[in-house]
Amino acid sequence: MGIKVGLKYTTPLQFAGIRFIISGLLILPFCSNIFMLIRVVRSNLITVIYVTFFQTILLYTLFYTGIRLLPASVAAMIIGSQPLMIAIMAHYWMEDDKLTVKKTSAIMLGVIGVVLVSLSRGPFTVGGGAEMLGILLLLASNTCAGIGNMMVAQTKSTMPFLELNCVQLFLGGLIMLFISLPVEGLTWQPKELPYYYSLAWLSFLSAAALSIWFHLLQSKVAVSDLNIWKFLIPVSGACLSWILLDTESPDFYSVSGMILIVLALLILNLRGK
Repeated sequence: MGIKVGLKYTTPLQFAGIRFIISGLLILPFCSNIFMLIRVVRSNLITVIYVTFFQTILLYTLFYTGIRLLPASVAAMIIGSQPLMIAIMAHYWMEDDKLTVKKTSAIMLGVIGVVLVSLSRGPFTVGGGAEMLGILLLLASNTCAGIGNMMVAQTKSTMPFLELNCVQLFLGGLIMLFISLPVEGLTWQPKELPYYYSLAWLSFLSAAALSIWFHLLQSKVAVSDLNIWKFLIPVSGACLSWILLDTESPDFYSVSGMILIVLALLILNLRGK
């Protein structure tokens, strides 16, 4: 919702760039001192560059551009397929993160649940070339998310999660902002208050949520197991829309989809009988 509000007043790359610069600065006070931060970045420079490119620059450039080309239901469905794509990638990339029957069953239930929740937001219709391009961009964004997640998971013994997130957000935002100037033009005129509210909320969200996410990626939890919890995103989105929007209310598709997502998480996490 915050992205949709903010994009009414500015262009995708400039909005994302400013957002991530602010997010990086918000994390900075919680990192080690600046000299330690510089030493850590210098000793892990290649990793920082790769994570910045895949986890922020490429991922969100594709995401912001793709989401503008698609109806809400189609976009939600493509974004919701991310745990499936990441699980397949992790199966071939990570030695200790293979697909099992239980995990595959949980993922497929979750995907069906996401489809049902997405259908509650409108019929699945794909129009011309612009919408097909939007689907391809969001699928590419999902792929970048998987690559970025696995790279972060492999830094658990080399770079603290706060420092990595701080630097990759700030650098990624700065580069996106510079790219936006020749591509989108200069849009520095004063904005209305909703723009600043959405920018403040999304900046905090990236700083807080991504720091937690990086911490979890560096823990002992498998990348694919962790990403299955992203099936809760369409659930929380639907619940928030019911609370905040007068035009939204529960229906058969959304409730059925949520039940399947809960079953998927239970299947994944239950031990023994």
